[in-house]
Amino acid sequence: MAIFVATERLDLRRSFDGLAGVVREVLREDPLSGALFMFFNKTADRVKIFWWDRTGYCLLYKRLERGTFRVPQGLEPGARSVTIEAAEMAKLLEGICLPPSKQRIRPLAA
Repeated sequence: MAIFVATERLDLRRSFDGLAGVVREVLREDPLSGALFMFFNKTADRVKIFWWDRTGYCLLYKRLERGTFRVPQGLEPGARSVTIEAAEMAKLLEGICLPPSKQRIRPLAA
């Protein structure tokens, strides 16, 4: 299964249809392919993972209480997404940088 990480930050107020539109128009991928699509917010402390599971769209939303996600950048200038492996996605969801493995800590809001 392919896992695509959007390299540009996104307003995460979008829901199923809005994210499907971003997958089609910005990432130029098929939202019905069964691939996972990861989107991060501007401050990189929230992520939405969007996919199709044969019967409908699914959405996972995570907010880090401390730290920020380390959003991978494209290898080519102007790349709209990066493809990663499942093990790398697990590290990203824990707030661990790819590579080297290191967690970034963001101070708690007062």
